[in-house]
Amino acid sequence: YFLLSHLSFVDICSSSSITLKMLCDIFAQNRGISFVGCAAQLWFFGLFVATECFLLASMAYDRYMAICKPLLYTLIMSQRVCVQLVAGPYAIALISTITHTTLTFCLPFCGPNIINHFFCDIAPLLALACADTWINRLVLFISAGAIGVLSGLIIMISYVCVLVAILKIQSADGRRKAFSTCSSHLAVVSILYGTLFYIYVQPGSSSSLDTNKVISLFYTVVIPMLNPLIYTLR
Repeated sequence: YFLLSHLSFVDICSSSSITLKMLCDIFAQNRGISFVGCAAQLWFFGLFVATECFLLASMAYDRYMAICKPLLYTLIMSQRVCVQLVAGPYAIALISTITHTTLTFCLPFCGPNIINHFFCDIAPLLALACADTWINRLVLFISAGAIGVLSGLIIMISYVCVLVAILKIQSADGRRKAFSTCSSHLAVVSILYGTLFYIYVQPGSSSSLDTNKVISLFYTVVIPMLNPLIYTLR
């Protein structure tokens, strides 16, 4: 529950960094945002989304230890290890987010100042820049790909080991309980990674910003609401 509580915290923070401003804009005549406010929104949202990716990897490792090494679980998964599994995602996400935010807001914005999005995301901001954004897009592709691939590999390897361990369980009831322990986490991983890969790991940004807006609404608002429900149905 320690890791799950941090996942809930990250979901609340990532959603709040977007939805509070978005709800205010629905009823406000002036829907603008300051330069500093836009940078802060991009930084906070990027921080919590990247943290969630690696936090899900930490939770996959936790499931691996619980199923594959149940007798050693309490010994290995000490309070210190749990803190490290939470602190690591925050540290990696912090470095990644500082890089993207700095590179984005060092660009000159001398043209239109209307963002084709409902929050300050990297792609629509790069579309407003009046300078070459090739480096920014390359760094975004490499960073998002590295975060997705690295955390995805940890999750994949953990669940391959979990699957092998489950198949060795003799009783059907034991296998069912083991699968139910992992099903909620796998559902959350599939939904989040599918949407993030579609938006941020596309070379050349092949899809339109309008399409990305719809998908962004899904992972900024819908997924944080679905996660508690999914874990309730485990």
